[in-house]
Amino acid sequence: MESSQAFRELRDGKIRPLYVCYGTEAYRMNEFAEQLAGKLIEPEHRDMAIVRFSTSEVSIDQIVDEAETLPFLVPYKLVFVRDSVVFASAGKESAKIEHRTERLLDYMRTPSETTILVFLVPHEKLDERKKLTKTAKQADNVVRFAQLSADDLMQWIARRAERQGRRFETSALDELLRRIGTDMGSLAAETDKLCLHAGDRGTVTAASVAELVPASIEQSVFKLTEEIAALRTDKALALYYDLLKQREEPIKLTALLVRQFRNMLFIKELAKQGYTPQQMAGQLGLHPYAVKVTSEHIRGFSTERLTALLSRLAELDYEMKTGQVEKTLGLELFLMEAGTPTG
Repeated sequence: MESSQAFRELRDGKIRPLYVCYGTEAYRMNEFAEQLAGKLIEPEHRDMAIVRFSTSEVSIDQIVDEAETLPFLVPYKLVFVRDSVVFASAGKESAKIEHRTERLLDYMRTPSETTILVFLVPHEKLDERKKLTKTAKQADNVVRFAQLSADDLMQWIARRAERQGRRFETSALDELLRRIGTDMGSLAAETDKLCLHAGDRGTVTAASVAELVPASIEQSVFKLTEEIAALRTDKALALYYDLLKQREEPIKLTALLVRQFRNMLFIKELAKQGYTPQQMAGQLGLHPYAVKVTSEHIRGFSTERLTALLSRLAELDYEMKTGQVEKTLGLELFLMEAGTPTG
């Protein structure tokens, strides 16, 4: 099932005895774990009712033993298990501890009525070949925590603000995403800050977002490439000087520019082959929103120009690291060259 269904079931009071949570959206997965704990366990009983394990440190036998043990002085017990071995493709950790998975299979067939066993698997996919995964899927105990789309993120921010008695203008939601990106932890923190500033029953505007929320370095690099594409050298340099004031390292900025220009080149080529933004995101390991924003910048670059810029950045990186050029000046000169019609 998708995470939205799992949250909906939780709100309706339906709690399953076993969950296998997986996906790349760690914030959302942890949010589900917290809400599950809040639904089942009183705050003063958390120490005795919540147990945490990791399959890199503890065997399945020990985990199942704990799950089968009756809770002490509380009606339910929550057992959280961080896992990169049992349900995911086996990695180096699997060699450290012997896991008797048949013991877990037996438990999954007749789980304890007083224990909620939750596996948290921070991987994009589960190992579909494993009997454990197949059994969990057949019982509909698998929950996928995929990255939210830009529209879903905006709805999530709006709901978070509503719970605090505030509302967001649509333009403010868009501005917040442009400044922060799609990291839900950062979005949550900035949303709470903006709601506090807006006051009781207040409205968060795009102007207040621009005033109170500093752009992340990744988003600043997005903006930098946009200014280069538009040949606005003065604005590109002004943005670069602001980043230097924030003590950002030119070598780090160069690496981020390389990554952004490379993504632009890949997206340009994939678009020619008919890939959808969602397919591009999967191919490149990017959030669909990042693909959308990057695609907006591509129009200002030809394939030849992107290739030339990447080649020059590779040379600059080498020159910086070997001391052939002073790094702050080197990147400044690159921005001046890149902002000309022949750059």
